[in-house]
Amino acid sequence: MSCAFSKFKYSALGVRLYSNKVLGLFSTTHKRNYAVSTEEPLKKTPLYDFHVENGGKMVPFAGWSMPVQYSSLGVLASHLHTRENASLFDVSHMLQMRLSGRDRVSFLEKLVVADLEELPVDNSILSVFTNENGGIIDDTVICKHNDHIHIVSNAACADKDTTHIRKEINKFQQRGGDVNLKIIDDHALLALQGPKAASVLQELCDKDLSDFMFMTARHLNIKGFDCHVTRSGYTGEDGFEIGVPSPASVHLANLLLKYPSVQLAGLGARDSLRLEAGLCLYGHDLDETTTPVEAGLTWTIGKRRRKESDFFGAEHVIPQIKGGVMRRRIGFIVEGAPARENAEIYNNKDELIGKVTSGGPSPSLQKNIAMGYVKSGYHKLSTELQVKVRNRMQKAQVVKMPFVPTRYYK
Repeated sequence: MSCAFSKFKYSALGVRLYSNKVLGLFSTTHKRNYAVSTEEPLKKTPLYDFHVENGGKMVPFAGWSMPVQYSSLGVLASHLHTRENASLFDVSHMLQMRLSGRDRVSFLEKLVVADLEELPVDNSILSVFTNENGGIIDDTVICKHNDHIHIVSNAACADKDTTHIRKEINKFQQRGGDVNLKIIDDHALLALQGPKAASVLQELCDKDLSDFMFMTARHLNIKGFDCHVTRSGYTGEDGFEIGVPSPASVHLANLLLKYPSVQLAGLGARDSLRLEAGLCLYGHDLDETTTPVEAGLTWTIGKRRRKESDFFGAEHVIPQIKGGVMRRRIGFIVEGAPARENAEIYNNKDELIGKVTSGGPSPSLQKNIAMGYVKSGYHKLSTELQVKVRNRMQKAQVVKMPFVPTRYYK
């Protein structure tokens, strides 16, 4: 059991100290996402004033001012509340896009690895944008509808993503292709996550949610507001991401918070929840030098896409599926202090074999967990490793991810 938990358990002092520890880890881990031009003011979501009024501790994140936690609930308590009840996250900083035009599917398939042609209407899929070397430009959730494709990707990559997509659209249109891009900037995005999310949302909408499955999408009338809703999230729990017209976002948030089972949650809890779920954070666990195969995301590459090999960088990625890679993403449990990003990973012969990309205390397991990349061969389950933390070698063991079992509604 890690010292972060064994000393304090769940006492009030322990919760405070744990929250401070996680905030320290969060600020260190997310320095790249904090980096913004001093000449440009931070962007604000439509719920900024709402966050401040509700005790949100606002921090710069990917060019936005976002709540990392709230005065009513520390990071540890917020994390556990999400696992047991339901939490409401503002994720309006995420880039939301809409692709239209008769050739939208064939266009987008050049940019991502997913099989969008075979994806059923009103279904979503996790995919990645790749560059010409097969590296990951960004990860994204793509939802296919009858007349358009709905895309959500990372705030930190917004400028890069839109520049890349528009450049390729221009080429595609010059060849006679019919596709158009619209940035959805008039809708907020709320994530309601946790085992009680469905029962809460059911009381507010006009349709039965019992057949609303994980990674599918619907347009729902929620108390008079037309919302684009996907059954998905970034916590490993059942939940929904709700696109709501910006002027209605605060009203909807207040409606959801009337339920005792729903509490506000910030970036701190979101990060520890996604880590327990074994989910990648772009810029840390994924980047443009990392391929989907190295990242353990081979499953995102559709069977037809492997055969046709017509996405950017396919000539580099496809051979890796059969031929292997030099490094692989792993999950592991660390004894002693938490292993932070860039901590070095060694084998039992004290040979450097990789680095940590994400790490911290797991509130659910009461252990320290981490993800990172190691030389191929050291990725096998139960492999004994060492991690250098504060210039001390600490024992670690490769384990299966997710660290905490997911509870998606399937």
